[in-house]
Amino acid sequence: MITFFTRYIFLKLLNKEDFYLNGITNFLLPKRLLYFSSMYQTLKKVALSIVPKRILFEHEIFFRSIFAYHLRGKNHECTVCSRGIKKFIKIPDGDLLCPFCGSRSRTRRLYHLLNSDNLLQGKVLHFSPSRSIYRLLNKNQNIDYFSTDYEDEFIAEYHYDITQIPLEEDFFDLIICYHILEHIEDDKKAMAELHRVLKNNGTCLIQTPFKTGHIYEDFSKKTPKERLEAFGQEDHVRTYSVAGLQQRLCESGFQKVEVRTFQENERYGFMAETVLIANK
Repeated sequence: MITFFTRYIFLKLLNKEDFYLNGITNFLLPKRLLYFSSMYQTLKKVALSIVPKRILFEHEIFFRSIFAYHLRGKNHECTVCSRGIKKFIKIPDGDLLCPFCGSRSRTRRLYHLLNSDNLLQGKVLHFSPSRSIYRLLNKNQNIDYFSTDYEDEFIAEYHYDITQIPLEEDFFDLIICYHILEHIEDDKKAMAELHRVLKNNGTCLIQTPFKTGHIYEDFSKKTPKERLEAFGQEDHVRTYSVAGLQQRLCESGFQKVEVRTFQENERYGFMAETVLIANK
């Protein structure tokens, strides 16, 4: 049996001195990457404890620029803020964070997709937008941007309930619904509303966590602990399969639901992911 120390020495002999073994997770992680991650988490906790959240969010780019100054470089590039980066920051859930704008992998991929597919036109509805992309889309003069967050956890102008959106039919050209439906008990009603307010030939981008096999949902799981154990997060009510979500979207009226799978890209900090592109 290969022990932690044997594996560590083996890597040393291969001159991979930039790695060390995490004895808890049994994964090999870059030393500097873990250092940046740990420092980031510490500074974040300190900042949140002494600065009101709204002020911190409004001046986030300034605060980040101070912390991220030593992470300037040419190894990587953020598609959201267009900054050259020495290293992305690996956060506890395994995602890669841009130190300058705070974008996650899926946010960088989303912004790249919006531009490469020329989707930023007309009226855009965006559920619970991350701050990094919100700042860009909110000032984009080419679109009429509707940002919404029902729980008031994200910066947004509206507080729409996704199961009863207070707008007329055929209203939006584009809807961005990332990591929302897994929180909604009546997801079929939510999908029907997305279809209702989307214009003919409009596009709805949807992403959730996925699993293989079939959709798993159990509404008897009520407590945060039960939901964490069942679905991987305390406020999730199901885990979709790609085929299961695609089928529900079709049953809600969408004429075409494309499954687009993306591979990792080290330069831009993209992780492998799947996005469903639904058209009315």
